[in-house]
Amino acid sequence: MTTPTNDLIDRAAGALRAALSPDHVVTSGPAFDAARALWNGAVAHRPGVVVRAQKRADVAIAVRTAVDLGVPLTVRGGGHDWAGRALADRGITVDLTGMRRVSVDPVAQVARVEGGATSADLVCAAERNGLTAVTGTSGAVGLAGLSLGGGYGPLSGRFGLAADNILSATLVLADGSTVTASDTDEPELFWAVRGGGGNFGVVTSMDVRLHRVPGLLSGMSVYPWRQAPSVLHTLKDVLLGGPDELTVQVGVVAGPDGNPALFLAPTWSGGGDKSRAEGEKVLARLGALGQPLLAQAGPARMSDVLAGTDALFPSGRHVGIRTRTLPGLTSGVRSALLAQGEALPTRASAIALHALHGAAARVPAADTAFGNRKPHLMAEIIAVWEPGDEAAPGHRAWADALHSALAPEAVPGGYPNLLGPDDSAEIAHAYGPNTRRLLDAKQRYDPGRVFTATSLPPADR
Repeated sequence: MTTPTNDLIDRAAGALRAALSPDHVVTSGPAFDAARALWNGAVAHRPGVVVRAQKRADVAIAVRTAVDLGVPLTVRGGGHDWAGRALADRGITVDLTGMRRVSVDPVAQVARVEGGATSADLVCAAERNGLTAVTGTSGAVGLAGLSLGGGYGPLSGRFGLAADNILSATLVLADGSTVTASDTDEPELFWAVRGGGGNFGVVTSMDVRLHRVPGLLSGMSVYPWRQAPSVLHTLKDVLLGGPDELTVQVGVVAGPDGNPALFLAPTWSGGGDKSRAEGEKVLARLGALGQPLLAQAGPARMSDVLAGTDALFPSGRHVGIRTRTLPGLTSGVRSALLAQGEALPTRASAIALHALHGAAARVPAADTAFGNRKPHLMAEIIAVWEPGDEAAPGHRAWADALHSALAPEAVPGGYPNLLGPDDSAEIAHAYGPNTRRLLDAKQRYDPGRVFTATSLPPADR
């Protein structure tokens, strides 16, 4: 698709203003700037038109207009995609931040979530009803984008990925029609959106499964760098071999003195007094693997766990992310983490290992589009720097260096939500045995390739 001319952008804006409330179609001004402001401040894309959608009909009009005029289309939810794919440079961006409503049925333990809702929106609504939800690790991330791409998180060991907790999804397709996909209606589309990303239509709402977890425990331990080798060695069988109730995130951050430190963030999601007592013992052991700089653990609300991550990674800084899928905390992985972790480029940068194990690993690979159901670790390599930092190329190079160092240990593919458009080698294998079926679904539901939320393998695979 060619870059739209100014005349074409003006035509698109005029058509949209004629069909929608004029103040919901913006090409400049504060509302436009707010829609452009993404979590990654390095993204410089500038849409030609932003549609501030308030309801599903607004989305349908925006989609039809983009298709009719041949203008690129993107969807902005939480705005956390580090590669900036929420914004269509000189195209039409559908801003869903005006569609964040969440309704909870506490008896059925189901929430209906609009397409612009964040993970925190859902979790806070669930907690008001004595429930919680499966999300990622950040509250500010858009729930739909996270879930459609997979969604590793603190509860995945017990309840599966965020994608596994989608019960139905309502989408606006490329022709502007609306369809609700579930196990019984449009089952092939339902299969594709759970792991295949927002590449088939605009998800305007989802029904998601909620859970009652009265004994939720969470903790954080930070170990000095000199203890990192021994702690990582101790953890090699814990991250993927522990009980379903225990999911542990581990990685590298800057410690209180600014030097690299190893962090452990365990979550225990058991229920009942006996399970809670067991969880307290497990978290206490994880906080005593050495002499930590910090060790805290106890009852927690998932909303507080998510808020803690948000505080570490606020919006507006510049970010570069690489990812690898690893079979475990092997000696080679540990060596690479120790070598590059010691060279952490800024105090805001980090390395995080997310575990897929337990319930998430027991879902048959063919049940959803998510490509890798074998127990594994997903490495998230996050280079973060302030705007104007002249050392930015070096920060990116650090992330690239760890990405390369992990390559001999990695399995083919990678996490689609974190793969950038240039990660062609990993994109080609990201969906494993589901690749052909996913590409067939893409051809069926979006033959014009209108939706490009995340990168799909080449169509000739």
